[in-house]
Amino acid sequence: MTSEGVKLFVLSSPSGGGKTTVARRILRRVRELARSISVTTRRARAGERQGRDYRFVADEVFRDLRREKRLVEWASVHGAWYGTPREPLERLLARGRNVLLCIDVQGARKIKRAFGKRAVLIFLVPPSVEDLRQRLQRRSTDSSKAIRARLAAAKRELACAAWYDYRVVNAKLGDAVAQLEAIMRAHMRGERQTITGGKLNGTGSD
Repeated sequence: MTSEGVKLFVLSSPSGGGKTTVARRILRRVRELARSISVTTRRARAGERQGRDYRFVADEVFRDLRREKRLVEWASVHGAWYGTPREPLERLLARGRNVLLCIDVQGARKIKRAFGKRAVLIFLVPPSVEDLRQRLQRRSTDSSKAIRARLAAAKRELACAAWYDYRVVNAKLGDAVAQLEAIMRAHMRGERQTITGGKLNGTGSD
């Protein structure tokens, strides 16, 4: 389907962890990168646009996509379905484009199993659970009950960060974006990176 040099960068974070903002910044800085647009059954939030942030679809449309094997991965997250459309992803890879997928930990596992070393998993870690709580409250899109549920899920997701290739703390947006860019560009060159003392260091071939 594609050469070994083409990478799929999977970016995950707990709800409110900032992956949408980070993804938008990184796509402006890394022009060699294309974004995979997920489909979801949840409603669009304020400021989100159809086809730019997600493809928002009805439950029955999502079920059809699953049944027809038109999704590479899918998962139920916070009461809604999310998935990665197969055809657009394969088209990007066939053109030799590196791809960014913003998906949850369930989807990340499936992508890693399907694509092996070509999939580079990056987990965006909030500075603390309390910081995450404040971000969710400032977003003003969820009830207190929903925020508690998201925080409980976040603790489970943070435990999954251990099996990701990289963990980047999103304390300062600019620093997090710079670290992601360094990781991605290194893998595009066929190298790996380690993070020591907040700095990225090359560690040889990918």
